[in-house]
Amino acid sequence: MTDDADESSADSGPEREMVQLARRLRQDFDRIQMEHEFAIDEMLTKVSILRREFQHLHRYNPIEHVTSRVKSPSSTLKKAARLGIDPTPEAIRERIRDIAGVRITCSFIADTYRVLEALTSQTDVRVINVKDYIAEPKPNGYKSLHALIEIPVFLSTGAVNVAVELQVRTIAMDFWASLEHKIHYKYDGDVPAGLVTSLTAAARAAQILDEHMEQLHREVRGLDTDTVDDEMRVDEQTLLQLWKMARANADDTAPDA
Repeated sequence: MTDDADESSADSGPEREMVQLARRLRQDFDRIQMEHEFAIDEMLTKVSILRREFQHLHRYNPIEHVTSRVKSPSSTLKKAARLGIDPTPEAIRERIRDIAGVRITCSFIADTYRVLEALTSQTDVRVINVKDYIAEPKPNGYKSLHALIEIPVFLSTGAVNVAVELQVRTIAMDFWASLEHKIHYKYDGDVPAGLVTSLTAAARAAQILDEHMEQLHREVRGLDTDTVDDEMRVDEQTLLQLWKMARANADDTAPDA
């Protein structure tokens, strides 16, 4: 009876350790997931403020669309296993830097640089690296701005710096990248040479479209400059009139010396 109990206890020890390890891993990955979701929230708030500022001060919003994603715990674990990374929170945070991603789609090429600069120049944003695939496209024609940044997420236990992958591209670039991704997925990366050639030609066509649309945009904005200035002058005149009325009212109600 005692021997059986000892054997049962010995067998349950490793099982109990495995259960505890699995529970700890789940808790760790739940926390990592939560931190990156909060980092996305922080970035989307920054982008929202930027959009409203541009619209309010410049009468123009350079940001067309914003999308975001956080890798699922299973995807993160699969990537860790593929790269031989220890499944610990420290190793995951240090070596897998694309768990959180934000993609910003702009109208024009100049806007992509403007938006990226506005976001990465903020004092609580640490830029790890920037890759300019617009100035230097990939061989297949892919164009986009990529920035790997860190932003602080403030939790009850203190601040945690979380990596976010930021992509900024034009509408034409985004459309091309979406099509290219679908084709690569369909052919499992082994895309026929004819399609590769067509994709490269389409990337060039997208670039020409971006350049033409930006030229048109500059011409239209140039024509609208006087209109915007007139609107601003009207606002200034109204404010000046209100200020004069306030001064006159203050003089009327002031006590005699």
